[in-house]
Amino acid sequence: MKPFVKQDEAEASATVVETINAEGSGGFVLACEHAARAIPPEYADLGLDEEALSSHIAWDPGARAVAVELARLLDAPLVAQRVSRLVYDCNRPMEAPDAMPMRSELYIVPGNASLTEEERAARIARFYRPFEKALAASLDSRSAGGRLPALATIHSFTPVYGGVRRQVEIGILHDRDSRLADALLASLTTESGFKVRRNEPYGPEHGVMHTLVTHALPRGLHNVMIEIRSDLIADEGQQARMAGLLAEHLARARASVERSVGA
Repeated sequence: MKPFVKQDEAEASATVVETINAEGSGGFVLACEHAARAIPPEYADLGLDEEALSSHIAWDPGARAVAVELARLLDAPLVAQRVSRLVYDCNRPMEAPDAMPMRSELYIVPGNASLTEEERAARIARFYRPFEKALAASLDSRSAGGRLPALATIHSFTPVYGGVRRQVEIGILHDRDSRLADALLASLTTESGFKVRRNEPYGPEHGVMHTLVTHALPRGLHNVMIEIRSDLIADEGQQARMAGLLAEHLARARASVERSVGA
């Protein structure tokens, strides 16, 4: 691998994370941890071919487009990672082996094999810390206005895993605070027409709640993670329709939770 050329801190942060609609004043802050599949050239594609780099192991297809439209519809800030989750998965704790996975689904990731502690620390500093800082800044800025925002993270999942077709179409995920997820599940299950499930195809036992646990729970924020089957958001029309659906039901769920808290 080529040596890492040090950048100015602000410049470096801008290359790995973006905040869209930073001044959004709606009731949500959005995050998309697996928005991109870009790999900095010095990592030599982590030794993977184009087939692997185009697949779901490198990013969440369609998730960024849905999140961007959601940010517009909800007038919400959106914090999105701009580098592949194979370089660093921002929805994993720093100590987790799959933060820099040596294997993802069927693929061995040569560029992540035998990483030294120094190399892992360098990736944490370069790729995770800017994302963590940007999301914290958005949440704290919105919280300063008096009305606490809710945090929603947007993901997609592959329709077929391990050779088995997944039947779930939208997963509503949560950790120990299920209030917003409960309301969203009730709303979507009743009216969306999609097969909606709780904590599928992943749940807390799979280690996927890092962003919610790290950023929402300590701040006392309502929170939810949304997983969308990627064949349902494969083109612009599908992405726009899904964003419209989710925007309507997220706003409804948040209002329901706030009424319950105020009752």
